[in-house]
Amino acid sequence: MKTIGILTSSRADYGIYLPLLKTLKEDPDFNLKLIVFGTHLSPFHGYTINQILEDGFKVDYKIESMLIGDSPNAISTAVALTSLKFADFWKDHQQDFDLVFCLGDRYEMFAAVTAGIPFGIRYAHLHGGEKTIGATDNIFRHSITLASKYHFVSCEGHAKRVAELIESDDRIYNVGSLSLDNLKSLPLYSISEFHHFFHIDLSRPTILVTVHPETVNIENNKIYIDELTGVLKELTDYQILITLPNADTNNTIIRNKFLQLANDQDNRVQCVENLGSKGYFSAMKYCSFLMGNSSSGIIEAASFNKWFINLGDRQKGRYHSDNVLNAPFDNKIIKSIISKIKPSLFYSGENIYYQEDVSKKICSILKNIL
Repeated sequence: MKTIGILTSSRADYGIYLPLLKTLKEDPDFNLKLIVFGTHLSPFHGYTINQILEDGFKVDYKIESMLIGDSPNAISTAVALTSLKFADFWKDHQQDFDLVFCLGDRYEMFAAVTAGIPFGIRYAHLHGGEKTIGATDNIFRHSITLASKYHFVSCEGHAKRVAELIESDDRIYNVGSLSLDNLKSLPLYSISEFHHFFHIDLSRPTILVTVHPETVNIENNKIYIDELTGVLKELTDYQILITLPNADTNNTIIRNKFLQLANDQDNRVQCVENLGSKGYFSAMKYCSFLMGNSSSGIIEAASFNKWFINLGDRQKGRYHSDNVLNAPFDNKIIKSIISKIKPSLFYSGENIYYQEDVSKKICSILKNIL
């Protein structure tokens, strides 16, 4: 039996991991160990460790290192603190794992991974080779790639970029996007069930909005959110469902602006800290379209036949399907694009990230390499 560690720091990576966690848990060849840290342990961000427990998984390790602040100094301090905490963790547990999975491009994931390099921790990286010009995540993602031995990428273009980074074609596996396994394995809420749990009626025409800060030019975030909320105020034919931003630099500027908008607009604008994987995919299924700068619009929305208005530069550089409509944070341009999307008009093309049974494919590969 091989012991597989999973580094999970937020609601975002957990939702992507979920199909793999289920497959590893059910396979007698693997011993699954969850290493939980980051915003999972933050009451301010919804204490999403509860979602992990409610899904029936055991949390084997908890490592607290997040700060409440969102200034550059607070983020930098969180990186240092996370690295310091994981230095002790890897010292005590370096022999416990045959392989440790890490995912994506978050600064706290970067800190956890780099702390393990001197201990020779063997990492497998999910979603390497991607590019996001409007976020410092590029630096973290590519650093995690260089620290990892195995690479499970989401499309062929990303496989080529990983090969360029590590200067080798070895141990790179183009398996598709793991999160899309949820389409088959995760039973979604009906409209009435969603209303019961979240008190939001998705039978109304709804725009699903998720906006995170751009962390390259952080001084522009106030301008961007002012432009967007100006648009949302005018979209009176739609209900606006907002999932609040993650713990990036200057996230409170966006968070507070959205909360104020919801307060001013009564029930037409709803803000939710965390819908969970099931809730978020259910909202995606029933909404009219998506808008913002979340990777979910790039990767998952096409499989729900939904258009995604991709705002700004945060996701710029990622390969995407034809459902993605790019726009700057400009009031007039955003409204012009929205005017062309009819609630009954859905995207009917392919999703370039989709492959069958990604979690089973990954487990099959693990059995061959470990």
